Formats: sequence, C-alpha cells, structure tokens
Amino acid sequence: MDTKENSIKVSDKIKETFRDSVGTMDEAGTRKWVFPRKPKGKYTNYRECVGYSLIFLFVIMPFLKISGNPVLLINIIDRKFFILGQPFYLQDFFILALGAVASVIFVMLFTVVFGRIFCGWICPQTLFMEMIFRKIEYWIEGDRNKQMKLNKQAWDEEKIRKRALKWSVFLLISLLISHIMFMYIVGYEETFRIILSGPAKYPTNFIVMLVFTGIFYFVFAWFREQVCTLVCPYGRLQGVLIDKHTVNVYYDFKRGEGRAKWRNGENRSAVGKGDCIDCQQCVVVCPTGIDIRNGQQLECINCTVCIDACDEVMEKVGMPKGLIRYATEAEIENQEKFKFTARMKATTVALFVLIGVLCGLMYDRGSVEAKFIRPAGSAYFVRDGKITNTFTYTILNKSNEKKMMTIKVLYPKHSEITFAGKEGIIVKGDAIIKGNVNISFPENEVKLSKQNIEIGVFDADGEMLDSYKTYFEGPFKFQF
Repeated sequence: MDTKENSIKVSDKIKETFRDSVGTMDEAGTRKWVFPRKPKGKYTNYRECVGYSLIFLFVIMPFLKISGNPVLLINIIDRKFFILGQPFYLQDFFILALGAVASVIFVMLFTVVFGRIFCGWICPQTLFMEMIFRKIEYWIEGDRNKQMKLNKQAWDEEKIRKRALKWSVFLLISLLISHIMFMYIVGYEETFRIILSGPAKYPTNFIVMLVFTGIFYFVFAWFREQVCTLVCPYGRLQGVLIDKHTVNVYYDFKRGEGRAKWRNGENRSAVGKGDCIDCQQCVVVCPTGIDIRNGQQLECINCTVCIDACDEVMEKVGMPKGLIRYATEAEIENQEKFKFTARMKATTVALFVLIGVLCGLMYDRGSVEAKFIRPAGSAYFVRDGKITNTFTYTILNKSNEKKMMTIKVLYPKHSEITFAGKEGIIVKGDAIIKGNVNISFPENEVKLSKQNIEIGVFDADGEMLDSYKTYFEGPFKFQF
C-alpha cells in the first residue's frame, strides 16, 4: 500500500471517529461538564494581549467622544445612532443597512480564508469567558484537576465557600457588563443618572438591568461553551463557507498517526509509529471538550490552546513542533501551499465595491436634510395676482454646530417666500426644526395644475446645504 492510499484511509478513520463523538455530550446525550486545563504558550499570550485590549476598549468606549458625540451609541428607543462620532438618523437607515451587508460579506470572506479565527480571538463570548470568568475560576478553584476534585466532593465547608465566592464574583461582573452595555444604548451620563436616582424612580430600567444581568450570569456561569456549539449561527455558517483551502487549526494526521505512547530511546518511525504520543494534552486544554485529532469539527473555535499544548509536549520529547498548527486541509493532505482561490477573490471584489459605495454615500450624506410637504387637505389661494401654496418644512441638522438657514426656490424663478412666524431659521446642532412657509408665484408663471418646483436650503454664507423637489398646485387649465 503506498503512502497516499494509507493517508486516505487514516483520514477516513479520523472522520469516522468524529461522526461518533461529540465533545460536550456523553453517549446517553447528557451534557459533560468541561474542565479545561489552564493554557499557556505563545498563542495563548497573543490571544491574551488581543483579548484584554478589546475588553479595555469595550469598557472605555462609552466614555469617549468625538466632536462632542459618543464614539458609539445605539439608542433604538430614542432613535439616536452614533458611529465613530457621526450621527445617523432614520433617514440614513439605508446607509446603516448597507454597512451591515458589508459587515456580513467581510465576515464571510474572513471565514472563507481564516475559518473561525473570529470565534477564538475576537468574539465577546470567548473573550469574557476565557479572559475573565475562566481566570476567576482558576484563581478560586484551581486548575483542571482541583476543579474536578471539588466538583465530585460533598458540599462541605470548602466547596460551599469556594462556590459561593465564585458565583458572587460572577454575579458582580455580570452586573458590571450589563451596566456597560446599557451605556451603549442611553449613554454613560444617563446610566449614572438612573443609578443615582434608584430603582423606585426607574423601575423598568431596573428590571431590564436585572434581566440582562441574569442572562449574562446564566451564560458565563452555566451555559458556557454551549453558546458556541448550540446557539451561535456563525458556527453553523462556517460549515457552508470553509473548504479545503481555508486556514484552520488542524492536526497533521499524516505525521501524527499511528499514535502511541512515548518510550524513551525508541525509534518511532522504525516501528511504524507517528509523532503523536497520545498524551491527551490537546484534549484536556480544549474549552469545548473536543479532540482536535478527530478532524475539523463544529465545536472547534480556533482558540489555538491545543497548538500551545502540543508544541510544549513536542519540545519536551525532542520532536518538531507544528503537529497541530494553522494550516489548510489541502496542505495537510496534499502538501499544497495556501492560495487565494477564485471564491476568495470574488468575495473580496464584492466587499471592496460595497465599501466604496458606502464611503461615497457617507461623503455625500450632507450635514443638513430638508423636506417640504404640502399639508393634507390644503389648497392654493389667489391674491393680488399671485398663487400661493403652503408647505410644512422639516429641517434636520446632522452637524454639531448651530446653523442659520434661509430658504429659496431654485426653479421656477420669480417666487416669493413668506413665513408663518419668524423668517430666520436657526437650527441647533443635532436637532430637527419644523415650521410652515408660504410660496407664491405670479399667475402667469403657473402653467400646470401641478407644477414641479425645487426648493433649496442655504447657510448664512449662501452655500446650498440641501434641496428638495416637490410640486406646486395651481388652477386647472385646458391645453389646446
């Protein structure tokens, strides 16, 4: 049997093993609690740097402002949206929708190329679980063996003390996360004001905060890795997106099989043994409880702890590192180098086109948006040889600066504008103003019963900020 046929049989055997195993469930379908060993190594250090940086950014971002606006605010209740300090309104919903589409395509491209690296390095669920809650668990209960021992022992003084301390700290952190999340909705000033006012004045907000605290506590204290394996749709999506050319955390079965325990002084290649010494260290560190040697699996979040664990063992026994590494399936099976496939190129082109359109829309969005609508049921009137229509205007100032504005009719000419109130229009920054304006034309200028006109809004320097096309109503005329 040649090497290629042997490797195919080994690969099939691994896939068959994978179909009969689920990392967090036993044969009876009951959940197996995962007690991962505390990881250490190069990739773990990198992930901690990335993770703690993102958590720090999550905590401080509600307090940061650009030009007086929040860096990020998603206030669905009051319909206020700020992204990178730029205000967005319901009128800009199509821009936000296009941005969401671009984000989805970016995630697709990222997954096609790099698999679930987002899950292991950036996902908030993984960051909070592994960088905060798991660390606290190690600090209070100890590493894997101590946690397993504590779990099996009776509810004595030690177990009650450690579990009560752990659950109390988990609850406090869940409460803190809920408050920070609330800041992204209403802002930190409003959040502090609600806290200081107390639950009696804001019972609804208090109940919402308790509900979200309970959800966070439930997820991180009990549900844990099942969010990734059962709930998260991204985990299902990756099965459609990845292929043999996607970079993932892979076990090199060609080099590792057949696995066998380590014996000092033994020539493993001479007796037909692979480099895998079956130490199970890649299994005991896995936060989702899988065996990476069983092939690519839904539960794998590409967290790289198995790489660090395996490299540590390989270094101790004097064999090359990289038995488990970032690679593509084609690289493992056929020794093919990574290449940018046609699917990756097509997705990249689509992504850049969308980003270009999005940037164009953002640039052309303007700082002012105006509308002129004829009130329902209103009619024109004729006086002193002029036909007059009343319009209700709505002017939205998207900037942070107060603006003095004037209204002019761009087409047709010879118009006259009178205001039902003050003639000067002053709009504060990030504000909307409404009012009525009368527009008149000489009778001989109105040729149709419904004539198209265009109205412009200008700043104090005479620069047009926005224009709006509507119609002007006049008497019906027969055309011969």
